[in-house]
Parts: sequence; structure tokens; C-alpha cells
Amino acid sequence: MIADKRLEELLDLTVSQGGSDLHLFAGGSPVMRISGELVTLTKYAPFTPDETNAVLKSITPPERWAIFEERQAIDLSYSHKADARFRVNGYRVQGTTALALRLIPRTIHSFSELNLPPILEVFTQHKQGFFIVVGPVGQGKSTTLATMLNRINESRAEHILTIEDPVEYIFTPKLSLIHQREVFIDAPDFKTALQGSFREDVDVIMVGEMRDYETISSAVTAAETGHLVFSTLHTNSAAQTIDRIIDMFPAEQQSQVRVQLAGSLTGIFSQRLVPRISGGLIPAYELLINNNAVSTLIRDARTHEINAVIQTSSQEGMIDLDRSLAELVQRGEVTVEHAYEHALDPKTFETYL
Repeated sequence: MIADKRLEELLDLTVSQGGSDLHLFAGGSPVMRISGELVTLTKYAPFTPDETNAVLKSITPPERWAIFEERQAIDLSYSHKADARFRVNGYRVQGTTALALRLIPRTIHSFSELNLPPILEVFTQHKQGFFIVVGPVGQGKSTTLATMLNRINESRAEHILTIEDPVEYIFTPKLSLIHQREVFIDAPDFKTALQGSFREDVDVIMVGEMRDYETISSAVTAAETGHLVFSTLHTNSAAQTIDRIIDMFPAEQQSQVRVQLAGSLTGIFSQRLVPRISGGLIPAYELLINNNAVSTLIRDARTHEINAVIQTSSQEGMIDLDRSLAELVQRGEVTVEHAYEHALDPKTFETYL
């Protein structure tokens, strides 16, 4: 019971302080991430191994506790009062239990509120195709996808299906019908849930994460067969994303996948959350739009030329990450030092300043 009370107090603090993550582990005080920086909460005594284990057990459904004990790791979501949900990862560290809790706000913000480019709305208006949001862990990919899906929800009547591990943002149906399936609870894995969507009269599909080539293959097929598909990958750029997808497939299938991807992809959005001079974080981003030139490069295995296309196609709406970072510096939003840390090509970044 003491562990539960401490958890509730720490989650309250995370929400009130604008924290994005909370770390609990044995032998140390809790640690919170605020505006990208880790802060040790020294006023709180270190947790014991029994306490961290008790905290995780108190928020894990009984039927899933055995999974944690078997696999030594578990992903789940946890609702905290009326104003927040947390994505929880429980894992073992040298035989003791640790938790990483990521805050998922109840409110789904608009593109402008998140400082995202308005052109993203164009990709929500397609009736079919494949749109991917990429970036390292913790860069706001899920938040961007939630905003895009909510725009569809607000603007037209579609059957939207999300497949997540775990379910993060909770959508309130507006014009659309929305079903959210959680891996391990509603389906055994992403692939099975995605393949099942073909029989569920779905218009829009969001796959929380593409972890294997079967899931990617099913996502590409869904996009080819009249569905609008959104997903994420942990990659750094549009070109790297395409290579990562192709490399997931056996060699004998890669040529066919290139053709499928060239035809079904609508765009790739890569983002980074950069510390803002005024406080908080602001996104810098890259946007690839799959026009005829890009489609040809994908099909012909010339993805190394994609960065040049992005850099020279701003008039079509494409956005170069290094240019985006330079513009943030010029507007006084971020420091040059922080922008350099996120630049894909520091020399190119310098030319934009």
C-alpha cells in the first residue's frame, strides 16, 4: 500500500511539473525527465527492490503478471486519475524490478498547438496510402500520429482501427467510428490484428510500431488495397526508413517490396524534439513526399539520392531537417548548440544559417 501511495504522488508530480517520463528503480531516488533533461527527485527516498516490484505488480493485470515473470519485461498502459495516462515498461535490472513511465496526455492537440507543419493535414485527406512517422525513441511520434488520426475523426466518417502495444491516446469518436486494439489483450501480435483488419470493413489503420517484415508486408498490402495506413519506425531519416523496411525482407522479396513501397507510400515524416529557449520542447522535422522522382528512386534502389531530392523540393512542400533546425535558430526558438546536436549533416546545417 505504501508503494501505491508513493506512485500516485510521483505521477501527480510528473503531471504538474510537465514531465514526460518517470523512472523508478531499486537503490535510487526517482528520476523525472523534464524538457528532455533527467532530474533526480532527491527529496524522495530510494525505492527498495520489494517496493519497485510491488509498484509494478499493483498496476499490472493479474493475468499478465505471469508474462512479466517469464519474459522479464512488460508493456502496459495505466490511467492516472482523470487527466493522464501513462505508458509503462517494466523490466529487470540485475535481478530487481525497474519501471519507465511515459506520460500520455488526455488531450489530443492540433497541428498548430504542437508546432507541426500544416502540410501534414494533406496526408490525412488521402483515401489510401502509407504514411510513416519516424525518429528516435521519445521524439513525439505517437503524439503526431494521434493528431493526424484525430483530424480524420473530426473531418469525415471513416472506420478507424488502431493496433497498439499498449494503447496510448484514447480517442473520442466524433464523425468517425474508432476501434482501438491492444496487443496481448485484443490480439496476439501486430501482424494478426493487421491481417484481421481486412475483414473488418476498416478505412484507416494505425499500426503503433512495425517490428517485423510480416507486419510491414501486411501494412503495405493494406495500403495497396484501398486503406489509409499510418505507422512508426525508429529510424533517423526518410532515406534510412526506406532502406530499413527493404532490409527487413528476405533478399528474394526485396525487389517486389521496392515496387510495392514505391506505389503505396505517400510520405515519411521524421521529427526531433529540441529544447526551446523559452522552455519546453519544439519539433524540428523532415518531410518526404512520394512524388514521381522519389518513387523512381525507391524502385531503382537509389535511396542514397533521396536526401538531395528533399533539399531541392521545398517548393513542393518537402522539408529538410537541417533547414528546419536552421529556421528554428533564426527565429530564436533554439540555440545553435542544440540544433547542431540534432543535425543530420552539420555542414549542410551551417550553409542554412
